[in-house]
Parts: sequence; C-alpha cells; structure tokens
Amino acid sequence: MARVPFGVSRLDSMIGGGAPTGSTVLLASEVGAGGREFLYTTAAMSGLAHADEELFDLYYGDLEGTARLPDSVQYLSFTDDRNAIVEEMEYTMDAELVDAATDAISFEDLSEEYFQLSQVPSDWYAGTTPDITALGDRHDRRDVLDAIGEYLTREGEGSLVVIDSVTDLISVASGEMDWTDITLLIKGLTKAAKKWGGMVVLLVTLETLEDTELGRLMEATDGTLLFEWETGGSERARTMVVKQFRGVLSRLEEEEIIRFETEIHDGGFDISDVRKIR
Repeated sequence: MARVPFGVSRLDSMIGGGAPTGSTVLLASEVGAGGREFLYTTAAMSGLAHADEELFDLYYGDLEGTARLPDSVQYLSFTDDRNAIVEEMEYTMDAELVDAATDAISFEDLSEEYFQLSQVPSDWYAGTTPDITALGDRHDRRDVLDAIGEYLTREGEGSLVVIDSVTDLISVASGEMDWTDITLLIKGLTKAAKKWGGMVVLLVTLETLEDTELGRLMEATDGTLLFEWETGGSERARTMVVKQFRGVLSRLEEEEIIRFETEIHDGGFDISDVRKIR
C-alpha cells in the first residue's frame, strides 16, 4: 500500500513510509507538547520536497520505498493569514527551510467566515473598513463549514490537507454550530480523503476537550497521535503515543513500541527516543 510521509523521517521509516494513502489523522496535543510543531513539520517537509530537493534531502533524507509525496499542500486556518503562520513556523524551524517550503504551500485564510457571526469588528480580520449597512446580512453569508467544503472540493484531490485547528471550531460549538456539525464534517473528510488519495491532518488541543468529545473525534478519524508532557523528577519531556491508527499501530506493536520521546530542533519535530515494552 502506498503511504504519505509525515515528514518526520525516523517515524516514517518505522511505519513503512508514513500514513496509508487516504488517511485522516488527528493530532491531539497538550499545549506546547509538540502537536503544533508536528503539524508544521508535516506541512513544511511536504512543501520542501516540491520546492527544493537539496534542502529536503538535507533535512529529511530519502523517502521509504512505499512513500508517495502528496501532489500539493493545502493549509487551512480559521484565525491566521499566511504571514502569521509563516512567522510561527520560523519559531519552530530554520528560516531557510520555512522560506523554501512555504513557496509550495497554498494557504487558505478562513478568518472572514469564522468571525463573521461574532462580535469581532470585521476590520480586525478582513483588512477592510466595515460597512455597517451589511451587518444585518451576515446570516446570509456562507459559514465556515461551507467554506471548508467548497475549498477542499476544488483543491483536495491528491493533497496533504492541514486544518489548523479543530480547537477553533470547538470554541464556537454553540448557536450556529454544534458538536454534531463538527463530527459530521470530520467524518465527511475521512470518507472524502479515501477518494482524494492524499492525507488530512487535523490539530486539536486536549485541554479544550472532555473525554467523550475526544472519543468522538478519534472515532471520526483513521488515526490519532497523542502529544503529552511527561514529568520525571525536575525535568519535563514531550512524548507522543499512537492511540489508534489503521495500518500504523500494528507495525509499532510488532516492534513493541509504546511511546516516543520527542524534541524540537531546526528541522522541526523529531523523535529523540523510543520506549519499548520491557
């Protein structure tokens, strides 16, 4: 089976090249524990492979035999534009890497759709002077879920789709949008991804979820990577666990791998150590 690389070379090599083609992957992370950095690394390495082969070889190396790069990278954000995301990525990775990689990433800023039903002044997110006569017509404008669907119907085929983040949708899960809308969207993405043939990666912050809500998100996706802080004595370490994942977890179980210790460096997210069953 063909696989789409995560862009973390040590992880990809352990699981046969990446995630099975057509996977939808949930990155469930405690704040600062590595989920966002994993998201940035996945997007950047896929973009870098298209934009600069020499830099990709320097930071990632050779692809596994079954790995297939996505045709394009689509980065969807509900609150940030391209410049803000690139600046954040440069806090995580080398600026040269980010500069080259982001030339090959398509950024879609959904701020207008996301904020339009809120009390946030439109000139804060739309960059234009608000027309007060239009405020009464806001309910007629397409909402953020429609915007996602329309964009990915056009651009999802063969793509790595990065959604930053489900946490933003959860924060407005009342009134115009509820949990049923969110889970149906993700289930729809999971079904569509099989047809598109790329990979969909979604980030969510664990602190915003109840256990049952996390369970619903996990059930709606093909795989879940859990990023947590682990404290031992006076030190803290970032760790990653593969909670469930078709075609991936079985490979790790064969190797008796139960947890990864992780680190962040100029090349982005990486694995520093592997915990095995003793």
